[in-house]
Amino acid sequence: MQYKTIMLELVQEYPSLYDQLRTSRSLLQTMERYANVLKDLHSSHMDTLSQTQPGSHPSQIASQALELALQDLRDTFAAVLPNADVPEEPCSLDAAMAFLRRPTPPA
Repeated sequence: MQYKTIMLELVQEYPSLYDQLRTSRSLLQTMERYANVLKDLHSSHMDTLSQTQPGSHPSQIASQALELALQDLRDTFAAVLPNADVPEEPCSLDAAMAFLRRPTPPA
């Protein structure tokens, strides 16, 4: 899974945060750090959901866990960012997956 790409999409929903990270040249470092956080949250939620929903299909558990992990990060961003920077429409799992599946431009 491409956690860095998902995190970049999430951070771009917060224009002032994205601009601040880009201007300070810490965007990549921050994406890597938050990608690791997202991966850990995803794994933790998968473990919990596997125990609480033992009959569920693994792909369903993975999808639910990613949604929960993304919501955890959105909640964290909302707590530390000014209200003016809250996105109108949060990135959904479907939007993140569509972003990941889009064709890459030729080099």
